[in-house]
Amino acid sequence: MENRRLNRIKVVLVDKQKSNKWLAEQVGKDPATISKWVTNTTQPNLEMLLLIAKVLEVNVNDLVRPLE
Repeated sequence: MENRRLNRIKVVLVDKQKSNKWLAEQVGKDPATISKWVTNTTQPNLEMLLLIAKVLEVNVNDLVRPLE
């Protein structure tokens, strides 16, 4: 099974000129966890995805990619 990019957290962080470390501090997670999310190694749960959207001031739809 090929690795699909399921979230766009990395793209939004770049657009907002924010770092993984900054996001980790805002949501109370370890920077290693954020790194796994932005590389799509693992995915945040829905509650965390909603918090990330709020912190980044974007719609949660901006953080997810439709499955192809």
